[in-house]
Amino acid sequence: MNNTHVFSEQSLKILDSVMSVTSYKKGANIFWEGDSADKLFFIVQGRVKLFKSAYDGRDLVLHYFMDGDLFGSISSLGSTEHSFTATAVSDCSIGVIAEKDLEPLLISNSSLSFEFMKWNGMMGQFTQIKLRDLIFYGKTGALASTLLRMIHGFSRTEPDGIHFTISLTNTDLAQLIGSTRETVNRMLQAWKKDGAIDYYHGSIVIKDLDYIKAICHCEDKCPLPICRL
Repeated sequence: MNNTHVFSEQSLKILDSVMSVTSYKKGANIFWEGDSADKLFFIVQGRVKLFKSAYDGRDLVLHYFMDGDLFGSISSLGSTEHSFTATAVSDCSIGVIAEKDLEPLLISNSSLSFEFMKWNGMMGQFTQIKLRDLIFYGKTGALASTLLRMIHGFSRTEPDGIHFTISLTNTDLAQLIGSTRETVNRMLQAWKKDGAIDYYHGSIVIKDLDYIKAICHCEDKCPLPICRL
């Protein structure tokens, strides 16, 4: 489920009327941490990651955005500059919505304003829950939580377990939990030894879902729009 489900069809048409579609090549930065927050971005096609660089050079990936997702910040929603960097993970077609075009619509359309409040709150909750998993359950819990998030929208169930349809390397997984590839390797090997996961053509297969849930104390209470990459 994309993160624009909170908007009505009419509101999405209004946003479409003020967006300018721009192409970004794989690896291109859409904005940098510290840039002025004066635009929102709607992914028509492609995949984008939102990350923060640490002082030691490691990246912590907070979000992956897909087709139909909206991301970015504007001062009208409480941000004067971007707190993260956004990079195209694949070739992307992205609709850019300038704050100067959006703000009059928010003032004149109470329904659109309310939907943006819901979207902004949802995105804040999304970030808080990811950071909660990392702070309270450590790297192991954060990795387990990441695998559970990948299930929603990026998996298929086969007789031998849950297979992922998205290709993420151990380095990618490490960036999602603020760790190193070596640490992720060790955790995954321990889970494989316990029979909780296996590999198929180099991709992780979850064999024991309850085992993974227990690591991060998952109670299946998070709404699907929140429990995602």
